[in-house]
Amino acid sequence: MLILEDLKKSYDGIRAVNDVSFKVEKGDIYGFLGPNGAGKTTTIRMIMGIIHPDSGRIELNGDDINSLNRQHLGYLPEDRGLYQKQKLEETLQYFGLLRGLDNEQARAKALKWLERFDLGEQGNRKIEELSKGNQQKIQFILSLLHDPDLIIMDEPTSSLTHHETKRLFSLIRELKGQDVCIVYISHRLMEVNEIADRVIVLRDGQNSGELQKDEIEHSRMVALMVGRDSTDFYQPQARQTGAVRLQVENLVVPGLSSQPISLSLRAGDVVGMAGLVGAGRTELAESIFGIRQPISGSVSVDDQQIRIDSPKDAIQAGVFLVPEDRRLHGLIAAFTVCYNIALPGLDRYQMGGFIQRKTIEDVTEKMVEELSIKTTSIDQELGLLSGGNQQKVAMGKWFSLKPKVLLLDEPTRGVDVMSKSEIYQLIDQMAEMGIAILAISSDLEEVLRISDRVLVMHKGRLAGQLNRDQLTEETIMHLATGTV
Repeated sequence: MLILEDLKKSYDGIRAVNDVSFKVEKGDIYGFLGPNGAGKTTTIRMIMGIIHPDSGRIELNGDDINSLNRQHLGYLPEDRGLYQKQKLEETLQYFGLLRGLDNEQARAKALKWLERFDLGEQGNRKIEELSKGNQQKIQFILSLLHDPDLIIMDEPTSSLTHHETKRLFSLIRELKGQDVCIVYISHRLMEVNEIADRVIVLRDGQNSGELQKDEIEHSRMVALMVGRDSTDFYQPQARQTGAVRLQVENLVVPGLSSQPISLSLRAGDVVGMAGLVGAGRTELAESIFGIRQPISGSVSVDDQQIRIDSPKDAIQAGVFLVPEDRRLHGLIAAFTVCYNIALPGLDRYQMGGFIQRKTIEDVTEKMVEELSIKTTSIDQELGLLSGGNQQKVAMGKWFSLKPKVLLLDEPTRGVDVMSKSEIYQLIDQMAEMGIAILAISSDLEEVLRISDRVLVMHKGRLAGQLNRDQLTEETIMHLATGTV
């Protein structure tokens, strides 16, 4: 169905893709892998016509690719890019019209897929009112509206829970049965192992290798991506915890269950938080951080009850949040690494009303070294860094302020296996320093790997707590789905 031959693409003399070649066949599911910066996104953008190769050939269904036969392609991008102020139903109709459907066809298809994804009653809601997981479902629906022959999915489950991912896989297999070809890009290797018929791997802008169905396993995928065995990567360590750092008592959060939520984090704790999309995990973290005002309840740090009316109050108390969408809510891509790290602490870096540039530079250089942030300089534009290094900056801006409590919402969303390992090590280092960490994650493998214990939410309430010796995917999912 799709043939790529000797694709090359350079930016400012730097080769992003170098002689990439592969073929994909009708009705197969291809895992498309590689570390951040391997050339995956550049390759996909060339297939979609967003950018043009410097040389090489792309053939679709026997013809050179062009704007006409690209109508047979569906694309689910990693960055959702939806117009947040538009109603859901209007968004679906608009994209249907762009794909050549008339109003009636677009509406009918939109309603069918909304029902399929349990979003049938959400049509009149604005995109901004939907959870990140539901926005991701909307992008998937958009890629299906015109019945494509081939769908490219870039991190399709990054905001979905284990349960939602299983449902998506069921639909992908159904599409495969209809001879639709899927190119599946993901850093979650367990998912690729489960869903892919074949795996194509890039490294440093070049083909690194391919795996057939019976060859697909975690260690082989890692070895092709990074050139070494997976046993070299981070392994969890037993932790010693201290006194209670954060105490949340009887917190009632607007929009969640009326049942109050209580939890505690100790110094050196790494507590995972699991739950399905819409369970209220992000809303709870935002309430502790002062973005959402709780209806009732209290928050104490180091046995001192504090009033958090805004994030400024939380920051002053040493409670910091790394949000799920780092580019939208956690960082400023057009600013430098230095300014991103400095912004939350500007009041600490000034004297007599003037910003002390040398102090900021010293702090940033220290964070770059301690967190192993890969950047050409502290003055490099943040948006030019890989996803993993951007996430380290999002964590480093708080780490530089010596946090007492760190709330991490999807800490490794969209980062590769090497960056994940480095972020896990960083979490471990922070815990050793006595920082209490609450890590919200939809990746059950991650939850099991980094957590001393796990809190599970279901429909806006705390459904239960699991200690280390109780942790399995099954016990977490029983609580997350309310079947206990």
